[in-house]
Amino acid sequence: MENRLEERRKPVRLIAAVCRNNGIGKDGTLPWSLPSEFQYFLNTITRVSRPGNVNLMIWGRLCWFSHPDDLFPLPNSLHVVLSKTLTSVPNHAQFLCGDFESAVRLAALPPLADIIETIWVLGGTKVYEEALKHPCCDLLYFTDVMADFDCDVFFPDFDRELFRVQEEFPDVPSEVQEENGIKFKCQVFKRVTMEDQ
Repeated sequence: MENRLEERRKPVRLIAAVCRNNGIGKDGTLPWSLPSEFQYFLNTITRVSRPGNVNLMIWGRLCWFSHPDDLFPLPNSLHVVLSKTLTSVPNHAQFLCGDFESAVRLAALPPLADIIETIWVLGGTKVYEEALKHPCCDLLYFTDVMADFDCDVFFPDFDRELFRVQEEFPDVPSEVQEENGIKFKCQVFKRVTMEDQ
């Protein structure tokens, strides 16, 4: 059974917009206004290769409740909230899990294994930390917000020898962009495998 589960494992991918001091949030919200970057985020996490397929979004509890209700429903998406304290599945979510590995296993087992393409990790800090260490984590979609902001939530440091920035990547703009006076660059870091070395 365990071998069959391994075969059905889905890729785990992180996505985050991060400013110069590694900040990702302040007082439960984004400290910047970058509507086009947010649209890129939505387009990326809801993209699937076939109609009927979906992606599984993993959210930490605080991250989940920091998003406005009008964000949902997201197309092609199922949502799992991680919490050790919640006793029922929050509105707009489909699943509640006590830990990260349980959420990843959901996607590998029937009935979800047949329809889930990608597991997206959407924050916060502790969830990102766990995802970066996970053996199925292959890509990190990282928007470099090229400015300083006052933040109280931060993206964890990661090994830039283990995850290497890609010069170009499908569906990811490679040029520096600017919106509301803030420059930003969308990047993808790929986990180095034996074949890459």
